[in-house]
Amino acid sequence: MADSIAQSLPLQSASDPVRTHYLVILAIALCHFINDVMQSVLSASYPLLRDEFGLSFTQIGLMSLAFMGTASVLQPLVGIVTDRHPFPQSLTVGMGSTMLGLILLAKAPSYPFLLAGAALIGVGSAVFHPEASRVARAAAGRKFGTAQSIFQVGGNAGHAAGPLLTAFIVVPLGRPSVAWFAVLAMVGMTILSQVGRWYANQERKKRKSVASDGHGLPRRRIIITIVLLAFLVFTKNAYMASIAAYYTFFLIEKFALSTQDAQLMLFLFLAASAVGVIIGGPIGDRIGTRAVIWVSILGVLPFTLALPHVDLFWTGVMTVFIGLILSSAFPAIIVFAQELVPGRVGLIAGVFFGMAFGIGGMAAAGLGLVADAKGIEFVYQVCAYLPALGILAAFLPKFNRG
Repeated sequence: MADSIAQSLPLQSASDPVRTHYLVILAIALCHFINDVMQSVLSASYPLLRDEFGLSFTQIGLMSLAFMGTASVLQPLVGIVTDRHPFPQSLTVGMGSTMLGLILLAKAPSYPFLLAGAALIGVGSAVFHPEASRVARAAAGRKFGTAQSIFQVGGNAGHAAGPLLTAFIVVPLGRPSVAWFAVLAMVGMTILSQVGRWYANQERKKRKSVASDGHGLPRRRIIITIVLLAFLVFTKNAYMASIAAYYTFFLIEKFALSTQDAQLMLFLFLAASAVGVIIGGPIGDRIGTRAVIWVSILGVLPFTLALPHVDLFWTGVMTVFIGLILSSAFPAIIVFAQELVPGRVGLIAGVFFGMAFGIGGMAAAGLGLVADAKGIEFVYQVCAYLPALGILAAFLPKFNRG
């Protein structure tokens, strides 16, 4: 497949400002899948690492913080630099960092090395996401929501596949088998080198962005809107962090599931999240990103409130609906923000992807403390009310297609 992409990508013309380059978008989505499979293996391996190293929930939360916090701090910086000095081959570099982190995770002799491996995976995300999001937008033509959804669904599918692969590979074969995922990274690095060549050619042609039209909003309103979007990202990612880091423990404790069965339940949630991402962008292209943001965050509230109080079957049903509805928000938020601040695609992608990781990391660490003190079920009783902040979407401005 890499050879096919390598032959086809240079043929993509950069001269048509409204053409949607689906091969490029699919290539970057595939690499997003590979990148996030490797990241997801980290969180999916937490029960295994807890048993092997005797970790507390707080230590597990700190590993999430090392991964997500590193990504959060570096992504805006990467976005600022690449807005001024685009470096398409940084995509390959980012994938390489993630691969090294995963190898370290597989070979770590002690907890500090686990933290270092998690941090390297975070560095890989920080380098990959802003430039990959820029490539997706450059290839979008006028279908910005659709392109962002296809790009992001690669990541969501990777997150969904990670627990499944962990359940059938890492759990039965042990922690050293984590290093086998480095083969995927090599495939991704090969594809990304060709994507980088396409995008470098795009930059040389200096194509004017079709999203650069002004929206007429004053600077103060733009700042307020960015803050509102930040609160909405907090709502989404704090809840998603509670699922990614602790959902398997919740199922094991409440329903006495095996680790493998709990991983399969986590896969259902993440698969539903991937479906939500892929439908969120095209719907946003049709009805506006503002409407999608409003419905996806506030609309999930009844399901989060019900989750802590239902049996195993309905727990599965509730989490599928939560993943489907809540995940559709993020492509819309990215597109909305990129149209709000035209010409700063890398910065916006870096800030919001970085914010997503940072909020997730801090939430995972904080919720770990809560879980140690009050129990894992209490975590989901508290998090159930987070989507109520979706009411803030009512204050987002209406402009262009948003």
